[in-house]
Amino acid sequence: MPKTIRRRPALTNPVVNLPVDPLIQNLYLSRGVESEQELDMALKALHSPALMKDLFSAATLLFNAINTGKRIIVVGDFDADGATSTAVMMEGLALLGSENHDYLVPNRFEYGYGLTPEIAQLALAKGAQLLITVDNGISCTQGVKVAKDGGAQVIVTDHHLPGESLPDADAIVNPNQRDCEFPSKSIAGVGVAFYLLLALRKKMREDNWLQQRGLAEPNLAQLLDLVALGTVADVVTLDQNNRILVSQGIKRIRSGLTRPGISALFEVAKKNPQRIQASDFGFALGPRLNAAGRLDDMALGIQCLLAQDLNQARVIAMELDHLNKARREIEQGMQEEAERVLTQLDFSGESLPSGIALYRDDWHQGVIGIVAGRIKEKYHRPTIVFAGGSDGEIKGSARSIPGLHIRDLLEHIDSQHPGLIMKFGGHAMAAGLSIEEADFARFQTLFDQLANQWLTQDMLENSVLSDGPLSLPQMSEQHCELIESAGPWGQNFPEPIFDNIFELVQQRLLSGKHLKMVLRFEDQVFDAIAFNIDPNIWPDEQIRFVHLAYKLDINEFRGKRNLQLMVEHIEPASAQ
Repeated sequence: MPKTIRRRPALTNPVVNLPVDPLIQNLYLSRGVESEQELDMALKALHSPALMKDLFSAATLLFNAINTGKRIIVVGDFDADGATSTAVMMEGLALLGSENHDYLVPNRFEYGYGLTPEIAQLALAKGAQLLITVDNGISCTQGVKVAKDGGAQVIVTDHHLPGESLPDADAIVNPNQRDCEFPSKSIAGVGVAFYLLLALRKKMREDNWLQQRGLAEPNLAQLLDLVALGTVADVVTLDQNNRILVSQGIKRIRSGLTRPGISALFEVAKKNPQRIQASDFGFALGPRLNAAGRLDDMALGIQCLLAQDLNQARVIAMELDHLNKARREIEQGMQEEAERVLTQLDFSGESLPSGIALYRDDWHQGVIGIVAGRIKEKYHRPTIVFAGGSDGEIKGSARSIPGLHIRDLLEHIDSQHPGLIMKFGGHAMAAGLSIEEADFARFQTLFDQLANQWLTQDMLENSVLSDGPLSLPQMSEQHCELIESAGPWGQNFPEPIFDNIFELVQQRLLSGKHLKMVLRFEDQVFDAIAFNIDPNIWPDEQIRFVHLAYKLDINEFRGKRNLQLMVEHIEPASAQ
């Protein structure tokens, strides 16, 4: 289905007047902001830790372990949220006086996701007396049992949706578990870990524990650069609580108050930390961090985040950058192969399935999620890409489109066809699962059928949602900076996109796939760039006017700044 530009409904009767520029007010109101209080990005506006179920029980367990010198093992996950969660917990424990803690992160190719029985055994072999999961554990019933049978206490911290039964942990901290009153259900795993440290510090403060040992009470805000990175990279909804965490992390980074590992990642990504936006976490840092877990071992990414020396961090960041380039090459080959499969299946027009499921036994498990995302973007359909596993089991990574909750869909298949899905977990927009290779064709059919039932025609419209046109005075560096400062923008609080018709003055290809343009609007010209366009269509010297959906951006080059338009969608247009 061709992509179109669709404008948000015009706001005729604003529900509230906000103390901001009229353009910014419209952007806020169209994203559901209903009060001035929702714009408060101060740390004091965070939801109270007291609202999070079992948080202070977990903090008491953790405090007692530190107080008695128990061996604490943190079990993380192999994505950016898991890596930052692990780094937050490791550094936070050290700041709060622990001297006997270490971490484990599963290698996806050996052990799979989460606290598996094998990982629990490894933790016990490392002497675990208290085991803390971060960004995993809510579905790891067997792993928790193995750890407890081995004599360890277990604290589960997670944010993924729970199943019908919960593991028999000593404490479970997860805002998505039943009866938890914590309002931010979209908090990332790293955010949950941060809240546990806040509760631990409160317990220590009440017992005067740090002072008795001659330790200064730490400012845990120094962990917020990690919290911001993990929150954005995990693509969770940026509700007010998450926006506060991200905003405060960005503020620290821009002020130079960040750790060597994050500084080094910005260097290899060629980003200026003083001008970073939330999107840089998702598009620049996150992929480099994730590359370790996708192709090698996420312990490398955690080592980068925990590095105390900038030179050491630079060495690791360069290695992560090389892994990311290798990941891109693998992904490109897989994507081309996936599209060949789609072409052979002759998906065009109305014959495009409602849900796309693809499988090749030689595809790389580490990049199937990215390939699923790219196919989903191209065809605007929920997509699952499977790669070969072991013992007849294949592993899939799912990506969805707005409106279809992919984990709920998998849960429905699981309830209606018990045993078809061996295990699954995830969120509204992304999930992972395992099935038997012999069941792929059956699963492929069921996935398409159920997606067809759940999807509405509105969901299937492949459109760029625009905040409307800008006037010439609004196309300025000043307004660009206003929009940037009004963030952070992200998942379900999207970065503003505008649309106008421009005269196309110049057009040329860069690197064979990016369209560089000079545009005229009224009596002013602007630079613009559209990344990854179809070189079979563009450039086209016959086209004089274009309708663009775009973001405002300030390009800095050799000390000079100029406004440029970052094009999200381009189509020919007639003159206004």
